[in-house]
Amino acid sequence: MKTRAEALKYGLSFDGAYQDAPFHDENWQLVRYKGNKKAFLWTYEKDGLINLNVKVDPEKAYFWRKIYKAVIPGYHQNKEHWNTIILDGSIPDKDVKTMIAESYDLISDSPSKRIYEAVKRIPKGKVATYGQVAEMAGDKNMARAVGNALHKNPEPGKIPCHRVVNSKGELAGEFAFGGAWKQGEILQSEGVEVINGKVDLKRYRM
Repeated sequence: MKTRAEALKYGLSFDGAYQDAPFHDENWQLVRYKGNKKAFLWTYEKDGLINLNVKVDPEKAYFWRKIYKAVIPGYHQNKEHWNTIILDGSIPDKDVKTMIAESYDLISDSPSKRIYEAVKRIPKGKVATYGQVAEMAGDKNMARAVGNALHKNPEPGKIPCHRVVNSKGELAGEFAFGGAWKQGEILQSEGVEVINGKVDLKRYRM
């Protein structure tokens, strides 16, 4: 990978990515994540070569710099959290792409995103509690955030929030899913028995 076009094309392949040129300077072309409008890939020409600024986990920043001379502390950015990749042809494409992907993951990470990804892992015919989902999303103490995120489910067809119940196996209130019994109907269609608004967690908990 040596060109800006290649770097931008790869950056734009990520979900929710879009291109931006905020500095009224065509030399600076950024790729942002629409979820929070943060940039995860900065591209610009410097000293005749295309440079990329990518966000990095501080623990990995020096790892990449040690492996490649063309990876240096972030130009005009926090040196602990950003690296600059100089596209001089010395870094294999797969590693350039890995660094861009890691930057995307760091920028796009949010509790809601992690919650939605956790819920997607609940298999058909099973349920999980809010606490379980919170733990799967990386923080067992954010059960309340799970409820808030699922109430705002952006993709009901892809994120099966009907498979989430409370710690007693009780279904959500009538405000959810379009009616008091809708969640139960969906669960029963997937083979989960619902009795008096409750699911037997011993049988159906994932």
